Amino acid sequence: MSKKIGLIIIGDEILSGKRQDKHLKQANELLKPRGLSISWVKIVGDHADFLVQTLRDSFATGDVVFCFGGIGATPDDRTRQSAAAALGLPLERHPEAVAEIEAQFGADAYPQRIHMGEYPKGSAIIPNFFNRVPGFSINEHYFMPGFPMMAQPMMSWVLNAYYADWQHEPRIELSIRLIDGQESEWVEFMESFEARFPDLRLFSLPTISENGNRSIEMGVEGVKAFAVEGLEVLKKEAELRKHPFEVIV
Repeated sequence: MSKKIGLIIIGDEILSGKRQDKHLKQANELLKPRGLSISWVKIVGDHADFLVQTLRDSFATGDVVFCFGGIGATPDDRTRQSAAAALGLPLERHPEAVAEIEAQFGADAYPQRIHMGEYPKGSAIIPNFFNRVPGFSINEHYFMPGFPMMAQPMMSWVLNAYYADWQHEPRIELSIRLIDGQESEWVEFMESFEARFPDLRLFSLPTISENGNRSIEMGVEGVKAFAVEGLEVLKKEAELRKHPFEVIV
């Protein structure tokens, strides 16, 4: 499968800084052991018009997209309605979702909580193992709550239910820390390295400490055999240049 994976993280509280996002970290923790990676992430607020346009654009990509947040029943939760509008579909009360919500809340499911079971027509539910209020999926977009403790097992369920065979050899990162020096001194080498190892991702992360000391973390990311070979090339180049370095464990 050659599809890309995207994340849409929804909520004014993320944009304002009231809450720090945890979904990106959790998603990577689920995807990396499968050899999968995230191609793009968007963080958007709860403004309905912008959310509709964001989802319309996302549906058009054909990517596999995991969406977090805004599927509750309060007026500021607009994801369910925005997804329906983006697809030009009506909202419908899903019978399986209704059964789950009624089982969890009984008579208290009405009149408000039951709205959390209304999705774009044709959606399927995503089981919620935390409180039985499902998420939903449609067109390879998977909508889950903004609470990370709920979203993590729900995303895991989606991967196992729909993408069990979508796995590659896991990729690893290996790197060295170059003590002092400038990135500009390594540009030509990095260009030749990328040409030599097209299956590796080469990265360079410069750091300046509070006392002004410079270092560069230079490393590779890829399947183990290529990554190990690439790391040896980095080490040999540093040795050739007599540039002090240490292997990052």
